[in-house]
Formats: sequence, structure tokens, C-alpha cells
Amino acid sequence: MTNDTTKPTDERPNGQAPANNGEERSILARVSKWLKKPGKQGEEGQSASQASGQTASASSRTDSAPVSGGAANPEGEAASPASGRPRRRKRPPRRRSKAAKPEGQQAEAGLETEQPLPAPVEAAEKQRPVAPTSPARQRQPRPPRPLRTPRPPRKEAEQGQEESKEAVKPLEIRQPTKGDTSLKLLINTDEPEECRLVLLEGGRVESFYVETVSQAQTKGNIYKGRVTAVEANMQAAFVDYGSEKNGFLPFGDIHPEYYASEVAADTHWKDLPIQKVLTKGQEVLVEVVKEATGNKGATLTTFLSLPGRYLVLMPGSDSAGISRKIESEAERSKLREMIESVSIPEGIGYIVRTASQEITKTALAQDVRYLLNLWKEIKKKGQTEKAPALLHKEQNIVSRFLRDHFTAEITEILVDAEEALAQVNNFLELLPAAQRKSTTAKLHKGTQPLFHQYHVERQIEQIYQPTVPLPSGGSIVINPTEALVAIDVNSGRTGKDKSFEDAIFLANMEAAEELSRQLRLRDLGGLIVVDFIDMRDSKHIREVEKKVRDCMKRDKAKVDFSKISKFGLMQISRQKMAAPVSVGSYRLCPHCQGRGMVRSVETQALVHFRHIQTGVARKEIKRVVCRLPMEVAQYILNKKRQDLIELEQEHQVEISITPDPAMPPTESKIEFLKE
Repeated sequence: MTNDTTKPTDERPNGQAPANNGEERSILARVSKWLKKPGKQGEEGQSASQASGQTASASSRTDSAPVSGGAANPEGEAASPASGRPRRRKRPPRRRSKAAKPEGQQAEAGLETEQPLPAPVEAAEKQRPVAPTSPARQRQPRPPRPLRTPRPPRKEAEQGQEESKEAVKPLEIRQPTKGDTSLKLLINTDEPEECRLVLLEGGRVESFYVETVSQAQTKGNIYKGRVTAVEANMQAAFVDYGSEKNGFLPFGDIHPEYYASEVAADTHWKDLPIQKVLTKGQEVLVEVVKEATGNKGATLTTFLSLPGRYLVLMPGSDSAGISRKIESEAERSKLREMIESVSIPEGIGYIVRTASQEITKTALAQDVRYLLNLWKEIKKKGQTEKAPALLHKEQNIVSRFLRDHFTAEITEILVDAEEALAQVNNFLELLPAAQRKSTTAKLHKGTQPLFHQYHVERQIEQIYQPTVPLPSGGSIVINPTEALVAIDVNSGRTGKDKSFEDAIFLANMEAAEELSRQLRLRDLGGLIVVDFIDMRDSKHIREVEKKVRDCMKRDKAKVDFSKISKFGLMQISRQKMAAPVSVGSYRLCPHCQGRGMVRSVETQALVHFRHIQTGVARKEIKRVVCRLPMEVAQYILNKKRQDLIELEQEHQVEISITPDPAMPPTESKIEFLKE
């Protein structure tokens, strides 16, 4: 069916022909080229529908008006007289007349105005010369073109999520998961060889204490000892108090009452030579203030202290004070009045502890009475016992923890032994009602062990590992020595989706929080050097320093800090409260001797072969008997057999190598016999 709606030339106004063919072709070429370009989402469908509408409209017209009396070609195509190929139909120029169209052409007008034109086509139409139009062919006004086709709501949500991920946000340090932050105390005493205590905060181990039979704590014990040596160059003395290693007694920790000669009252100990005021063989009462570590003996003092729940009694001292952690002036005044009403003999000092807040006068007087009676017993033993002797032994680990670390914030105490539960209940009964009202003690009756049920064993194992992972993928490496602890911070996979500076800052902030926790858990003291990752922003450096100080406020040990140097190092001085936790649970490896590695089989074989070679070179050696580990002996017999034969022939000796499967890899036994 022929769809030819092109009007004859004589029906056009004034007999005008269509617009210039070259101009229309250039416009169509630009429109078709624009349609091939990938557009924005939401405009492609609009362009396609527009193009289909334009194609249908263009195909319904002939390229030019037929000659008078000629018939239109079928399918609306006309053959080119020159080449015989079908000629491309031209679209007549769009008329801008606002007059109404005849009814017969309303459908065509509707087809053209069904979709708004794209921007390039609209611009081209503005540049196209307007041909004179017939009043009968007036077009309806177009609806306003939308600026952009809206996307579906789901895609907008997805786009919003993607943009929010890519947007630059201020750096946020990962905080602990919100939830149960109550404190729980777990006491594991079901085995007689070991007693362990764990303080949990929201399921995370915050404090860990262990005491074993092989490594019992001596800190706090009071002994009667004898001076074995006085070192003038060290300004210290060594005291035999009944241990394997003599204790170290600095001159500054010697009470003036032990001076062998009279000294003026206003004389400072630094102005005195120790060899003139202390003699060898002199008996003294000493207290252990620092455990023995490595080759060093325990550190001793003659200034004794007897700690109680609310008070620390100091015989031989005239000092008196209140804990600095009690900041309320009203509370401090109240405690001063209470302590003055309690009769404390002269020559005995005291320090009111932090736990004495909100206590009654009766509780404080009861604590003072107990400590005074204890001191009388120690003095009595000191006068009768022969040195060296133990005069006072510190309480067990459960009693020490409850005395020194119990707070009203601990809501639950779980114990797996009846004896320990009775000990906890006795302690809670002695507390004022305000301090024990929120704490309950229970006996663990589950089928699983207490620490396994609360997922504590894995966290305890992490304490003994040198590498500690951080939440964002980094880690810290802890390497302790006798007097120094080195901590190295590694970024790892921290900066996966962050900028370089933000990734470094995040790793250092996480390391600052974790290292303060590890120092408490492992009880590491002395000089601690932390190697943070280098930061360029001075604001970040100050934030990391502040983070370390804030996290270390929970530590009961005395701590001092330095600023981060230009090399990224921060120095921390921490009081050593006790021996490291690894001392009682681990022993030195007999194979590597603490190095963490042993020689390879090849290297050990060469060492033993050189030893044999050196020994047979001496005179009068007739036989060499070697007993070596299995792998080392097999290597020498297989790889060095020819060398052994040459040694035997050269020195006229007999070399016998015997493998011993039970021998450790680092041991050997080589005998050189003359007969």
C-alpha cells in the first residue's frame, strides 16, 4: 500500500519547492550521527522512539514533488535518473506556523509531536530556515521538554549508596562494639597447680593474673635477711633473704635506723658513703618490691608497707596522705576526720587508698586494727627468728586481687571451686553495703570449663604471642628484653579503602589503644619504645599521643610518656608491678636458648666434622667416637663419607659415628681416645 502524502507543487503556497536538499541532508546527517552516540541513561529510549517516529514520518513522504501528471513510486521511493539507485527521501522543512492543521493531517502532526526532540535536533531546527507554510498546515504547540528522564527509584537508591561510599568522609576510629560492657570476674582454681583470674569487659579480657606452683609470687613478702656484700661503687648492698639469688638493696632504700654509726638528722643519704653506715653480716628486715627477672635478683627495701583494703600502713615512716585519685575535696576532708579519730601510733605512716571512698568509720577502723596487729606479729617474729627467714607471706592471688582491684563496677564473680567461692563471699561480707550491693558471686556449674564457656582461652593464648592483630588489618609486634620492650607498629591491610595518610593514622590509633592493653595484660615494665608509622600531619601526631595517654589512665602502674620524635618513636616508662605472665607458664627452650631458631642439619654436620678434623690432627689420637643426632649423623655418613675416609688414612685413626634418635638436635657427644 502506497503511503504518499506529499502534496503537488501547485498546492504549495506560491508554487514554492521544498527547502534546499543539501542543507536538509547535512541536518539529517548530524541528527543520525547524534543518534548513534551513547546518551545518558533515560535519554536513550527517548532518542530511539524519536528516531523511529522521524523515520516513519520521513518514509511516508517522497523525496521531491513528482512531475505534473506523474504517479508516485510504490513504497514512497523514487529512482535516481542518473544512477538508477533509489534516492533517499528528504524530510520537508518543519513549519513553525501555530495555525491549526486540517483534520486529515492531525494524525501526522500527532506522530511528530508524540516525543520531545533531543537537544541537538532542537538546536538544528532553530538554525534551519523557515519555509513559508500554508495556513492549513498549522501544528499544535509542543509540550515542554523534560530536562532529564528520572531513573527508577531502585536505581536512585543504588546510586546514592555508591556515591556515599565514594564520598570523602572524616576519618572515624573504630570503637568497641556497643553492647554488654559490664565487668565480670572469672576465677579458675579447680586445679591445684595453677590459679588464674580474668577480668572481662564486654567479653574482652582486660586483666589477666596467674599464679603457679613453680613460680609463686614473692613481691610483698617480708623477710629477715643478712647483708652479704656492700658495693661502694654501686652504692648498694646485696642481702641473703633465703632465695637462690641474693636481693639487691639500694642505698636509698635503707632506713636510717639500720645505720651502723650515728648520722645527723638533716644529712641526706646521697652525702654518705654506704660502706661507713652499713656493714657486712648485718641483719635487716626487708620487703620484696620487684620480682627477680633473668639474671637479676629481686629488688628489696627496708621501708616496709602493709596494704589493707582501705589503708596502707607504713611502719617506720612519718608520712600520711590520701590517694590522688580521690579528687573530691569534701570526700578528702571526710576521710581526714575519720583517720584522725582512729588511734595510729607514732612512727607509723599511712596512705588512704582509693577504695576508701564512701566507706564508714567502722570499716576504716577495722582495717587499721587488722594491720596494726599484723605489724606486731612481724616485729615479734623478727626478734626471735634467725636470718634468713620469712616473716610475712603475702596473701594468695584471689585475696590480693579482691583487696587491690575490686570495684563496685564488677557485677558478677564466677568461681569454679567451693573454697574460692567461700573466700569471695567472706570478702564481700566485709564490704560496706554501698560497694557490694551490685555484685553477686556464683559457682560455675556448666559442663564446659569456665574459661572455655566464655571464650577466654584463645585470648589468653594471644598474650604469649609476639604479634597482636589490629581490627583494621594491621598488627603490633612486641619484643621484650630484661629492661626494655620494643613495640613495632605495622599497617598491614589497614588502608584498603582509605587515603595514605588516613590509613597510617588509623593504624597508629588502633595500635595506641591495643599496646596500652597489652602492657597491662603482659605486665611489661621498664623502658618501652614504640615505633609508630611516620605521620606527616602534626594534628595526627598529637591525636596519637593523646590516645596513648587516655588509654594508659586505666593502668595502676606509674607511667610517664615522651612525645613522638621525628623518627616516629615514643618512649614510655612504666612501673614493673610483677614478673611478666610468661615467666610462670613458659620456660627457656633448651634447644634454641631463647633465639627462636636452631641450626640447619647441614650447618650442624659441618660444625661436627670440623671438630673431628681438628681433634684428629693432635698427636696420639687413635680413635674418635661420635654420638650425634639422627639427621646429622646420616648427613655426615652419606655426604661426607669420602672425607672421613681421607681423614682416617691421613692421620691413621678410626672414626666411628653412631646415630642416636633420642638425642636432641642441638646436642652431640664426641670423644677422642688415645688407645
